Amino acid sequence: MKKLTIDKPFLFSVLILTLGGFFVFTSASLGLLARDGARFGAIAWNQALGLGLGLVALFVTSKINYKFWKQYAFYFFIGALLLNLLVFIPGVGFSHNGASRWINFGSFSFQPSEFLKIAFIIYFAAWISHVREKVTTMKQGLLPFLIIIGVVGAVLLAQSDTDTMVVIFCAGIAQLLVSGVPWKHLVLVCMLALIGLVGIAFLRPYVMERVKTFLNPADDPQGSGYQIQQSLIAIGSGGLTGRGFGQSVQKFNFLPEPIGDSIFAVSAEEFGFIGSVILILLFLILAFRSLKIAGRIQDAFGGLFIVGIAILIIVESFMNIASMLGIIPLSGMPLLFVSHGGTALVMVLAEMGIVLNISRYQKTL
Repeated sequence: MKKLTIDKPFLFSVLILTLGGFFVFTSASLGLLARDGARFGAIAWNQALGLGLGLVALFVTSKINYKFWKQYAFYFFIGALLLNLLVFIPGVGFSHNGASRWINFGSFSFQPSEFLKIAFIIYFAAWISHVREKVTTMKQGLLPFLIIIGVVGAVLLAQSDTDTMVVIFCAGIAQLLVSGVPWKHLVLVCMLALIGLVGIAFLRPYVMERVKTFLNPADDPQGSGYQIQQSLIAIGSGGLTGRGFGQSVQKFNFLPEPIGDSIFAVSAEEFGFIGSVILILLFLILAFRSLKIAGRIQDAFGGLFIVGIAILIIVESFMNIASMLGIIPLSGMPLLFVSHGGTALVMVLAEMGIVLNISRYQKTL
């Protein structure tokens, strides 16, 4: 492969999403300022810090040869699993709303599952590129995937983090798909996953509650259905062109988590249908550009790595958007580049840096 400069169209789309996301977050955070001025300062600082560290991470990872990640893939994966186990240690991890997903680090906190996402993608891409054509067999392809995803799923389910498990599963399936695994294997594993989700819904009350709310959103408008009801009101109020920047009404004392799960509803209210379509198109452009780079990489690991990252980003972001539109049950997934969450912002920008580095080695067409 001839080493080229970084893929500039991809970099441009990343910068537009990053700056646009911070612009939307700034407006959405005004609702928090009105509700809790003291908390606003801490969250604004955290987001600004996340953006700054994320841009540094993007620059650093864009300079690291992507084969470095393959060389230490197994250690990254084991390290990420151990890091996620720390959330269960009293005094180190802490819980919120019944979920144990965070680790305290001095005055800061972060979600170790963000590291597990990328560690899984690295390790599975390295595995597939190692076994090569044997990945089409049950023994070297589907069975290792089931074992790896089973270990990851056990850790995440213990944290009550079903959404992250779904996102990682989708990324792994995409990597299997492009590696040439037979369709019958993919259908089988998807059927097993569906059965597993049904089982989880019956065993985990919070998952069943989401499903019930999705099926009957108006059944408890002041309780479990409150968020989706307020979200739809916000989105509908935006009309074609929106109320304008900073003019959302729902972010003040109506929408739960206006800077988190509900930030797409705030964006839709202020920028309308046109603004929402533009935001969705930016995500699609990012994903399609990533996959185009993956298609030009001769190295199997590099291509699989990018596919995993692209699917991770598009599934996670669209889960957030779809849940706010009532298309799927509510999820706890952030809207990447936009929602509050320093760990997620740093990690997604670091992942964009990795894609930029791999793009240096794409074939010239």
